[in-house]
Amino acid sequence: MNGSRIAAVGHYQPAKVLTNEDLAGLVDTSDEWIRSRVGIRTRHIAGPDEPVDELAAHAAAKALAAAGLSPADIDLVLVATSTAVDRSPNMAARVAARLGIPQAATMDLNVVCAGFTHALATADHAVRAGGASRVLVIGADKMSEVADWSDRTTCVLVGDGAGAAVVEAADEPAIGPVLWGSVPEMGNAVRIEGTPPRFAQEGQSVYRWATTQLPPIARRACERAGLEPADLAGVVLHQANLRIIEPLAEKIGAVNAVVARDVTESGNTSAASIPLAFSKLIEQGAVATGDPVLLFGFGGNLSYAGQVVRCP
Repeated sequence: MNGSRIAAVGHYQPAKVLTNEDLAGLVDTSDEWIRSRVGIRTRHIAGPDEPVDELAAHAAAKALAAAGLSPADIDLVLVATSTAVDRSPNMAARVAARLGIPQAATMDLNVVCAGFTHALATADHAVRAGGASRVLVIGADKMSEVADWSDRTTCVLVGDGAGAAVVEAADEPAIGPVLWGSVPEMGNAVRIEGTPPRFAQEGQSVYRWATTQLPPIARRACERAGLEPADLAGVVLHQANLRIIEPLAEKIGAVNAVVARDVTESGNTSAASIPLAFSKLIEQGAVATGDPVLLFGFGGNLSYAGQVVRCP
């Protein structure tokens, strides 16, 4: 085989929906204030009995079913998350146990909001190198558990959820070369730290960096796939803030692409945001089998990673 492809995707969100009006009862905010600044209307919030690995397992089970595969067909499980509570067992091992996946290698990747695109690249590399035949790649985060619910600038952003993809060998590459990197001197601009851990960010710094520095980087990811931005059928950026997503997508030059705006319904779900939004675009029929779609994550550590994939 000469490459890898995404065979199927799936997503999951908790049942509880938190509206802007609900948040106005917790902190000094309003629906108008939140919509005008970040574009978010609602977000899904997991309960205390819904850990990260449960969210991940639900999304993964849907991806497996869509691919027509059994748990035994998977030999590598990768989970991108930054909200795992315990150091061990990791989330990947817990997902494997929940789904009954036997003998798979299990690894977590913590690259925060760019975690899924890093994990997808890792899966592509593993398949190409012969280290795995089928990989379950999951982005899952429970941001509500690390939110400061007294800080109106950050608590209005976060949501919980998971998205998953099954990656397998293919005759022709359908996952483009990754373009990844970081800006270490801005590593503290987005953080989850402290005891208990709390999410905080320098919002204006992130906004300026994302809307000015990322467009040429994202265009280079298209170049690595041998495409022009105008060739893209879809663009799925990390769902951080509608005021970042829309200008960034415009500056990339993807004039013919459907741009994912799931942030309006789901909030910022960190590593889950890209697979969640991508799965929804496919489910809604907004993109079709074989369409080229740019996936591009950015955020914590001021890390970024992106690649062009072909829709399953």
